[in-house]
Amino acid sequence: MKRNVFAGVAALALLAAILAGWAISSDYKGFDEETLITIPRGTGASAIARQLADARVVRFPWQFQLARLLHPRAKLQAGEYRFSSAASANEVLGRIARGDIFYFEVTVPEGSNMFDIAHLLEQRKIFTADAFLEAASDASLVHELSPNAKTLEGYLFPSTYRLTHSTTAPQLTRMMIAEFRREWTHLTAEHKSADANATVTLASLVEKETGTPEERPKIASVFANRLAKNIRLQCDPTTIYAALLDNRYHGKIHKSDLANTNPYNTYQHEGLPPGPIANPGRASLAAALNPATTEFLYFVAKPEGGSHQFSATLAAHTLAVAQYRSAASHSAGKK
Repeated sequence: MKRNVFAGVAALALLAAILAGWAISSDYKGFDEETLITIPRGTGASAIARQLADARVVRFPWQFQLARLLHPRAKLQAGEYRFSSAASANEVLGRIARGDIFYFEVTVPEGSNMFDIAHLLEQRKIFTADAFLEAASDASLVHELSPNAKTLEGYLFPSTYRLTHSTTAPQLTRMMIAEFRREWTHLTAEHKSADANATVTLASLVEKETGTPEERPKIASVFANRLAKNIRLQCDPTTIYAALLDNRYHGKIHKSDLANTNPYNTYQHEGLPPGPIANPGRASLAAALNPATTEFLYFVAKPEGGSHQFSATLAAHTLAVAQYRSAASHSAGKK
């Protein structure tokens, strides 16, 4: 009789083990569209199990709790997780234990200013523009590099960043500053005395004036030569930036913009503007640190486009400008 009882208990235990194994290893997908679950730091296994069941990632909370019981050393990691296909409770536990957190990418193009970045982030519905601009106004993050910086403009390094939906605007700006610091440390290994504000400001002008990589050292040389001769830089992008700061830019430069006395307008003020007008990439920073050796003082776009005509004298520049305008007029007449 006892043998029969023991046999029955063993059979039931075996059946329970088989059912438990099936319960935590069989795939389930109770949701229609992909679902995101955020697990706050410090959340326990039972609370996570309820979250997963409520989102229909697992059928029942006990399935996840059982999987957790069978893997006691697994460390459940906080973060945001995306579920888009059927998975077993074991697989779900494995993803959370691995920290298989969901990230999405945002790419900040070279030459973007903080207003461009704010607009991009708002378009992507990541942050509001105001939230990013508020974070970008915390210049304390770069004061040891640039003590007089008023914002983070110039130091928000253009790159591709991995974010989660819980990433905040201040966190993103810190990520961008950290990336800038890495690049700056590498680039200035042989330029230990480089002034960060002057270099980044010059690099931002170079970045906004050309998208042609091989031209950047030449563009930098033009600005360096003009600075050495106390000639106003007369850089159109600085005029645009001044108008942006004054909330008066509407897509074109007007005579009133050229006459604007804002300190960033290099048509009205000698020397570099007070700070960067955009966030330069690595190549423009390198060009600002190592301008080409030239006698050029002027440049204008070539009639065929894509690059610039450089000149050492005003007469040569005037001719180049006339050629550009003639070509532009001819092109407009064909349309």
